[in-house]
Amino acid sequence: MELMTRSEQETVALGEAIGRALAGGELLALIGELGTGKTHLIQGMARGLGAAQDGPVTSPTFVLINEYVGRVRLYHVDAYRLEGPGQLAALGFEEMVETGGVTVVEWADRVWPLVAVYGPIRIDLEHVAATQRRIRFENASGSLAAAVQVWRAGQDRWPAQGIADR
Repeated sequence: MELMTRSEQETVALGEAIGRALAGGELLALIGELGTGKTHLIQGMARGLGAAQDGPVTSPTFVLINEYVGRVRLYHVDAYRLEGPGQLAALGFEEMVETGGVTVVEWADRVWPLVAVYGPIRIDLEHVAATQRRIRFENASGSLAAAVQVWRAGQDRWPAQGIADR
Protein backbone atom coordinates (compact mmCIF):
# COMPACT_ATOMS: atom_id res chain seq x y z
CA MET A 1 0.00 0.00 0.00
CA GLU A 2 1.40 3.40 -0.97
CA LEU A 3 0.22 6.98 -0.65
CA MET A 4 1.45 10.57 -0.76
CA THR A 5 1.23 13.37 1.76
CA ARG A 6 1.56 16.94 0.58
CA SER A 7 2.42 18.73 3.83
CA GLU A 8 3.58 18.18 7.40
CA GLN A 9 -0.04 18.59 8.49
CA GLU A 10 -1.16 15.79 6.18
CA THR A 11 1.58 13.51 7.51
CA VAL A 12 0.45 14.24 11.08
CA ALA A 13 -3.19 13.63 10.07
CA LEU A 14 -2.25 10.29 8.51
CA GLY A 15 -0.45 9.37 11.73
CA GLU A 16 -3.52 10.32 13.73
CA ALA A 17 -5.70 8.03 11.59
CA ILE A 18 -3.17 5.24 12.15
CA GLY A 19 -3.10 5.91 15.90
CA ARG A 20 -6.89 5.67 16.15
CA ALA A 21 -6.73 2.26 14.42
CA LEU A 22 -4.01 0.81 16.67
CA ALA A 23 -5.27 -1.56 19.35
CA GLY A 24 -2.03 -2.37 21.15
CA GLY A 25 0.58 -5.00 20.54
CA GLU A 26 1.69 -3.51 17.22
CA LEU A 27 5.29 -2.87 16.24
CA LEU A 28 5.81 -0.24 13.55
CA ALA A 29 9.20 0.09 11.85
CA LEU A 30 9.76 3.50 10.24
CA ILE A 31 12.47 3.81 7.63
CA GLY A 32 13.47 6.98 5.82
CA GLU A 33 16.15 9.63 5.48
CA LEU A 34 16.33 12.76 7.64
CA GLY A 35 13.35 15.01 7.10
CA THR A 36 11.02 12.47 5.52
CA GLY A 37 8.35 12.90 8.20
CA LYS A 38 8.97 10.00 10.59
CA THR A 39 8.54 12.15 13.69
CA HIS A 40 5.48 13.95 12.25
CA LEU A 41 3.87 10.58 11.58
CA ILE A 42 4.54 9.52 15.18
CA GLN A 43 3.19 12.83 16.51
CA GLY A 44 -0.07 12.02 14.76
CA MET A 45 -0.05 8.45 16.08
CA ALA A 46 0.34 9.77 19.62
CA ARG A 47 -2.59 12.11 19.06
CA GLY A 48 -4.70 9.24 17.69
CA LEU A 49 -3.81 7.11 20.72
CA GLY A 50 -4.78 9.95 23.08
CA ALA A 51 -1.19 10.17 24.28
CA ALA A 52 -0.24 13.66 23.16
CA GLN A 53 -1.98 15.84 25.74
CA ASP A 54 0.79 16.21 28.33
CA GLY A 55 3.38 17.82 26.09
CA PRO A 56 5.07 17.71 22.74
CA VAL A 57 5.93 14.43 21.07
CA THR A 58 9.56 14.73 20.05
CA SER A 59 12.11 12.37 18.60
CA PRO A 60 14.12 10.70 21.38
CA THR A 61 17.40 11.02 19.46
CA PHE A 62 19.55 11.43 22.58
CA VAL A 63 17.41 9.64 25.19
CA LEU A 64 16.65 6.80 22.72
CA ILE A 65 13.14 6.00 24.04
CA ASN A 66 10.16 8.18 24.90
CA GLU A 67 7.08 6.68 26.49
CA TYR A 68 3.64 8.24 26.20
CA VAL A 69 0.52 7.18 28.07
CA GLY A 70 -2.83 7.25 26.32
CA ARG A 71 -5.55 4.79 25.46
CA VAL A 72 -2.62 2.45 24.72
CA ARG A 73 0.95 3.03 25.90
CA LEU A 74 3.23 4.28 23.09
CA TYR A 75 6.95 3.49 23.06
CA HIS A 76 8.82 5.76 20.64
CA VAL A 77 12.31 4.43 19.91
CA ASP A 78 14.93 6.31 17.90
CA ALA A 79 17.62 3.92 16.63
CA TYR A 80 19.64 6.61 14.82
CA ARG A 81 22.45 6.61 17.39
CA LEU A 82 22.43 2.87 18.03
CA GLU A 83 25.31 0.84 16.66
CA GLY A 84 23.20 -2.24 16.02
CA PRO A 85 20.53 -4.65 17.22
CA GLY A 86 22.48 -5.60 20.36
CA GLN A 87 22.15 -2.08 21.73
CA LEU A 88 18.42 -2.10 21.05
CA ALA A 89 18.08 -5.43 22.84
CA ALA A 90 19.99 -4.01 25.81
CA LEU A 91 17.41 -1.21 26.07
CA GLY A 92 14.70 -3.78 26.83
CA PHE A 93 13.22 -3.91 23.34
CA GLU A 94 11.72 -7.38 23.80
CA GLU A 95 9.90 -6.26 26.94
CA MET A 96 8.56 -3.14 25.18
CA VAL A 97 7.18 -5.17 22.28
CA GLU A 98 5.58 -7.71 24.60
CA THR A 99 3.80 -5.21 26.91
CA GLY A 100 0.72 -4.90 24.73
CA GLY A 101 1.48 -1.27 23.96
CA VAL A 102 2.43 0.17 20.59
CA THR A 103 6.13 0.29 19.78
CA VAL A 104 7.35 2.56 16.98
CA VAL A 105 10.99 2.47 15.91
CA GLU A 106 12.45 5.32 13.87
CA TRP A 107 15.52 4.36 11.78
CA ALA A 108 14.46 0.73 12.07
CA ASP A 109 16.78 -0.20 9.21
CA ARG A 110 19.73 0.37 11.59
CA VAL A 111 18.49 -2.43 13.87
CA TRP A 112 16.50 -4.45 11.35
CA PRO A 113 17.76 -7.94 12.27
CA LEU A 114 16.13 -7.61 15.71
CA VAL A 115 13.04 -5.64 14.67
CA ALA A 116 12.27 -8.08 11.83
CA VAL A 117 11.99 -10.98 14.30
CA TYR A 118 8.73 -9.48 15.61
CA GLY A 119 6.99 -9.13 12.22
CA PRO A 120 6.63 -5.36 12.22
CA ILE A 121 4.42 -3.17 10.11
CA ARG A 122 7.06 -1.56 7.93
CA ILE A 123 6.55 2.06 6.89
CA ASP A 124 9.00 3.53 4.37
CA LEU A 125 9.00 7.30 3.92
CA GLU A 126 10.77 9.20 1.15
CA HIS A 127 11.06 12.74 -0.22
CA VAL A 128 9.24 13.37 -3.48
CA ALA A 129 9.29 17.18 -3.45
CA ALA A 130 9.81 19.95 -0.91
CA THR A 131 6.62 19.14 0.99
CA GLN A 132 5.57 15.84 -0.58
CA ARG A 133 6.33 12.46 0.92
CA ARG A 134 5.74 8.97 -0.48
CA ILE A 135 4.76 6.57 2.29
CA ARG A 136 4.69 2.81 1.72
CA PHE A 137 3.22 0.25 4.10
CA GLU A 138 4.14 -3.44 4.33
CA ASN A 139 2.30 -5.91 6.59
CA ALA A 140 -0.47 -3.42 7.34
CA SER A 141 -3.72 -5.30 7.74
CA GLY A 142 -7.05 -5.18 9.53
CA SER A 143 -8.15 -1.89 11.04
CA LEU A 144 -4.82 -0.21 10.31
CA ALA A 145 -5.03 -0.98 6.58
CA ALA A 146 -8.67 0.14 6.57
CA ALA A 147 -7.81 3.43 8.32
CA VAL A 148 -5.05 4.16 5.79
CA GLN A 149 -7.41 3.39 2.89
CA VAL A 150 -10.12 5.67 4.31
CA TRP A 151 -7.55 8.43 4.84
CA ARG A 152 -6.27 7.97 1.28
CA ALA A 153 -9.79 8.08 -0.17
CA GLY A 154 -10.49 11.43 1.50
CA GLN A 155 -7.10 12.91 0.75
CA ASP A 156 -7.95 14.21 -2.74
CA ARG A 157 -10.91 16.19 -1.44
CA TRP A 158 -8.74 18.58 0.59
CA PRO A 159 -6.53 21.48 -0.48
CA ALA A 160 -2.85 20.71 -1.08
CA GLN A 161 -1.68 23.33 1.43
CA GLY A 162 -2.91 21.41 4.43
CA ILE A 163 -5.77 19.87 6.28
CA ALA A 164 -7.03 22.76 8.36
CA ASP A 165 -10.52 22.49 6.88
CA ARG A 166 -10.95 18.77 7.56
